[in-house]
Amino acid sequence: MKSERILIIGSNGQIGSVLSRYLRGIYGDDRVIACDIKQPVVQDPYFEILDATNGKRLSEMLRKHKVTQVYHLAAILSAKGEQDPLRTWDINMQTYFNVLEASRENGVRKIFYPSSIAVFGAHANGIAEQYSFLDPSTVYGISKAAGENWSNYYFKRYGLDIRSLRYPGIISHQSLPGGGTTDYAVDIFHKAVKGEHFECFLSAGTTLPMIYMSDAMDATVRLMEASKDKVCVRTSYNLSGLSFSPKQLASSIRKFIPDFAISYKPDFRQQIADSWPQHIDDTFARKDWGWRPAYTLDKMTEEMIVALRKQYDLIHI
Repeated sequence: MKSERILIIGSNGQIGSVLSRYLRGIYGDDRVIACDIKQPVVQDPYFEILDATNGKRLSEMLRKHKVTQVYHLAAILSAKGEQDPLRTWDINMQTYFNVLEASRENGVRKIFYPSSIAVFGAHANGIAEQYSFLDPSTVYGISKAAGENWSNYYFKRYGLDIRSLRYPGIISHQSLPGGGTTDYAVDIFHKAVKGEHFECFLSAGTTLPMIYMSDAMDATVRLMEASKDKVCVRTSYNLSGLSFSPKQLASSIRKFIPDFAISYKPDFRQQIADSWPQHIDDTFARKDWGWRPAYTLDKMTEEMIVALRKQYDLIHI
C-alpha cells in the first residue's frame, strides 16, 4: 500500500476535494497528487495544474510522479451538461480516452472511473438492477454509459485494471453543489442551517437514490483495495446508500430545525429526475467486495447540520 502513487484528476470538484484528503490519510500526503484545471481555493503543496484534454501533459505527469493509480473525476455533470450537450460529450469522453491511453502507455496499475445512476433511464422501472438496460436521457448519462463500455474494453483487450462505481446523488458538507440534478439535497442543508426558505427544483415526492459522502469514500476505497479476483463487474458497480424524496428529507431536517420552510417549483431538472430509478440494487457490490452503507437518513441529516453550523459559526453554546 505504501508504494502506491496516486493522481486525482478533477480534484477541485465535490468528490475530488474530499477524496484527496481521504486518500492522503491512508497513503500519506506526498503520495497523492491532486490536479485540476484551476488552482484550489486552499493552497495545496501537492497540487498541479492539469487540463485533462491534453493527453501529452497527462502522460508527462504520470511519468514525473511515477503514478500507479489514477482517479479520473473530471466531468461536466447532468444539469449543466444539458446546457451544451456537444461540449459535454467532447470533454467527458476526450478526457477519459486520454486517461486510458496515457495509463496504458505508462504502466498505471489501477484506474478509478466514476459512473452514475444517470446511465439508467425509463427501462429501469423504478429499481435499477446491476444489468438493467441502459437508456440514459442526458448527454452526461450517455457519456458515462459509453465510458463504462470503454472501461470493459480496455480491461479485456489490454488488461488495464479499471474499477468503477455508479454513484447515486452524493451529499456532503465539504463542498458546494456542482451542477447535478441531485444537488438540491446539498443546497437544502445550507438554506436550512442559515434559516432561509428553500425552493426545491424537484417535486415533493420525487424519490432518488442518494449516498452520504462518508459512505461514498468508504465504498470507493473498498473497491480499489479489493483483490483483483473479487472485482467481477468491469463496466461499473451499482452502489446504493439511501433513497428519499425532498419531502422526506425536509421532514428529517425539521427534527433538528423545526421551523425549516420548503416550497416546490420543478424546472427542467424534474424531467431528468423522472427518467432515473428510485432505488438501486447493489447486490453485486455487497457480494463481491463487502459493501455496506453506514448512514441512515436521520444520521446523515444530523451530521450535515452539525458540520454546516460549524462552518457558518452558528453553534449555540
